[in-house]
Amino acid sequence: MQVGMVGIGRMGAGLSRRLMAGGHTTVAYDISSEAVDEIVEDGAVGTYSLEEFAAALEAPRIAWVMVPAAFVGSTVDAVAQHFEAGDIIIDGGNSNWKDDVDKAEELAERGIHYVDIGTSGGVYGEERGFSLMIGGEDDTVAHLEPIFATLAPGMAAAERTIDDGPERPGEAGWLHCGPNGAGHFVKMIHNGIEYGMMAAIAEGLGILEGADAGTEERQADAETSPLRDPKYFQYDFDTTAITQVWRRGSVIASWLIDLTAHALANDPDLEAFEGRVSDSGQGRWTVQAGVELGVPVSVISASLFDRFASRDNDEYANKVLSAMRKEFGGHHEKKAD
Repeated sequence: MQVGMVGIGRMGAGLSRRLMAGGHTTVAYDISSEAVDEIVEDGAVGTYSLEEFAAALEAPRIAWVMVPAAFVGSTVDAVAQHFEAGDIIIDGGNSNWKDDVDKAEELAERGIHYVDIGTSGGVYGEERGFSLMIGGEDDTVAHLEPIFATLAPGMAAAERTIDDGPERPGEAGWLHCGPNGAGHFVKMIHNGIEYGMMAAIAEGLGILEGADAGTEERQADAETSPLRDPKYFQYDFDTTAITQVWRRGSVIASWLIDLTAHALANDPDLEAFEGRVSDSGQGRWTVQAGVELGVPVSVISASLFDRFASRDNDEYANKVLSAMRKEFGGHHEKKAD
């Protein structure tokens, strides 16, 4: 099939190359002409304006928009200006599912089909395949199946849960989750879970890293809680080695553990990082959906707030806490070493 790709960043380029490797034709457009030039070297058809992009596509046109969530709406609108009834626009980024519902209704008035696809796989997706969570009309999704089959990892990527019978939904690495918005809703929850899993791994390693506290001299004053039994915290753990052993046969073995082990192997003290953790919005939307539905999301919300704190967004609140301690107890704030 012929697929237009709007946005040739890390993900867009990986999707394009995997499609071409699977025998599809990719027509590429990006606001960066350099990005287009690079993907052309890999075999894509390069275009340098949306007019040229639309003209290079055969009807019914397929445009996969792969840009940051903040720019999806305007980009989809710009593409739609050059599309006609029967054409298909795919949003493969991390958009809010409510925006998908609205955008699908808006484009349907012009006969343009809209598909939302939660795309997971990161920079490794080109080689490993992309996990695709899809929302859209049945007929439109069915028309795009050859694309999904190429991009997804396939059944061989994981051992079958039940090793008999025909292929079951989702086993090939892509799933039609429901109508418009369903794909990004499922991907949003996926990313919310990811927040919690990442936080648990990071917190556990943080305890291991600090388990030698009993070997260190600690101040003894009214402002410092003493370590009750130093003899129990005499461990100089090698967190790099621990993540390696966890990768092999442990219950928590996972790709996230693999990636953590890789990061620690390259930088055991994580000197390249300051610990300021960003959030793309997916965790926020997951928590908000939980609130609207009345479903508890204790772990995910805690991991989200921890990311806020990592960026010093709790600085003022912490100053208020120190001020209150001084007011009611005369406690002086201990300065950082």
